[in-house]
Amino acid sequence: MKILLIEDDQAIAGFVGNGLRQAGYNVDVTGDGTAGLDLALNDEYDLGIFDLMLPGLDGMSIIERVREHNRRFPIIILSARRAVDDRVRGLQRGGDDYLTKPFSFSELLARVQAQLRRACEASEGTTLSVGDLTIDLLSRTVMRAGRRVDLQPKEFMLLEYLVRHVGHVVSRTMIIERVWNYNFDPQTNIVEARISKLREKIDRDFDTALIHTVRGVGYVLKKP
Repeated sequence: MKILLIEDDQAIAGFVGNGLRQAGYNVDVTGDGTAGLDLALNDEYDLGIFDLMLPGLDGMSIIERVREHNRRFPIIILSARRAVDDRVRGLQRGGDDYLTKPFSFSELLARVQAQLRRACEASEGTTLSVGDLTIDLLSRTVMRAGRRVDLQPKEFMLLEYLVRHVGHVVSRTMIIERVWNYNFDPQTNIVEARISKLREKIDRDFDTALIHTVRGVGYVLKKP
């Protein structure tokens, strides 16, 4: 799942961004309101975390414009403003939750999970399944043929991406963009290495392979 974090305090942005990545989420971070709005309107996100006091464009204006463009992903507001009127205004203008600074990361993570749970239940449910493979998007667990498969965060993100595109070939570039956000040398073989490890865990001990290589094109997860 992909999260947009708009926060101009570099310490908070680094702390929250790293924490969310360690929890298995793909995170885009910007400290500029105008750049944040551009990302929110032109990329696909499952959730947003927006500060209110931002350079370029304030968080409240970003939320209003996001909703005007019918972008319905849940938004959690981060703010030092503690007044009840500020909270009410933020929720009325399109925010889904409001967390005041300072805050604990564990509370923010719990709120992220709660908002994603509601969004999943309203759209596609909280699990993805292909054959005997089941992914729980909230607990971040994977089962195949009744057996639990333990995955690292990036492996989970990679598998989720393949399952969401079941039957469709995804290129190396598409995987890099979605799972790694181009945050590494594109000349490395990290995609191939992670696919290999994922195959070991998902396919090695089972009769039917799900993950396949399309030589010269990319990878595809096929229904058995």
